[in-house]
Amino acid sequence: MDLAQDRKAILVVKLGSLGDFVQAFDAFQDIRAHHAGARIALLTTPPFAALARRAPWFDEVWPDGRPRWTQPAVWARLVARLRGAHFSRVYDLQYNRRTTILFRLIGRPPWVGKAQGCAYPEPAYAPDAGNVERIRAHLASAGVPSAGPAVLAWLAADVSRLAPAGRFVLVAPGCSPHLPQKRWPAEHYAALGRRLAARGYAVALTGTAADHEAIDALRAGFPEAIDLSGRTDLFELASLARAAEAVIGNDTGPVFLAAKLGAPTLVLMSAHTDEKRSAPQGPAARWLKRDNLAELGVEEVEAALVLRT
Repeated sequence: MDLAQDRKAILVVKLGSLGDFVQAFDAFQDIRAHHAGARIALLTTPPFAALARRAPWFDEVWPDGRPRWTQPAVWARLVARLRGAHFSRVYDLQYNRRTTILFRLIGRPPWVGKAQGCAYPEPAYAPDAGNVERIRAHLASAGVPSAGPAVLAWLAADVSRLAPAGRFVLVAPGCSPHLPQKRWPAEHYAALGRRLAARGYAVALTGTAADHEAIDALRAGFPEAIDLSGRTDLFELASLARAAEAVIGNDTGPVFLAAKLGAPTLVLMSAHTDEKRSAPQGPAARWLKRDNLAELGVEEVEAALVLRT
């Protein structure tokens, strides 16, 4: 069915990154519950399309939400599509310059966001409010009640070919390639891996092709680590996190996902991260921070890592 033909159509905008996308799960559920009879489209980017299509929150997923500034024809097609859908409300959960431009280009529809002149601008927040709390307060100011923590049973896959035998810890030693200061040193991860192995735990490494440098350096000091990088989609990653005794990593998307799923999670933060705003959310999520992560000792990290068994 074409969104433009629906009696009521809602747009949600969330472009990325993975950690930010995960932190919007509760908001997605809130919007779906509040607009139960509407047809809801998500404007996002290709890395999150498969995840969003399987989620119970959206009827359509449009992955073309981040055209390059040098692609005027692509921008024109996107604007035409958005205008033609005649959205009765737009939830801008990206809050950036790009989406502010979209607000203006598509005719200033009823907009929940931070664009100047929008119908539902950001309310005043408590100074120490985190990103999740800020989104919740913003939705409440637009009349959207909380529907509770996001139900994530759908976020799973068979990992029998991937999961190590026995007890294992899942490690995410990479991060955004352009932010190397967010990485705990690979030799520290290797030392932690050796300690975990001595206690009877296997260590499995997760990441993408962009994390190969960190993973190769870690395995140089701890070759017994099982390299799963580039071998998992987000559904398999979720099931591995659920099966792991614990998940540890830098300020990176897989750790946010693991925390949201309820896995015992420890995130290591540098000065780049504001823990009040951006710490992963979850019932068993913890964090440690040093402005310079090289100064965070292996013994302290091991002591802070809480395992299921």
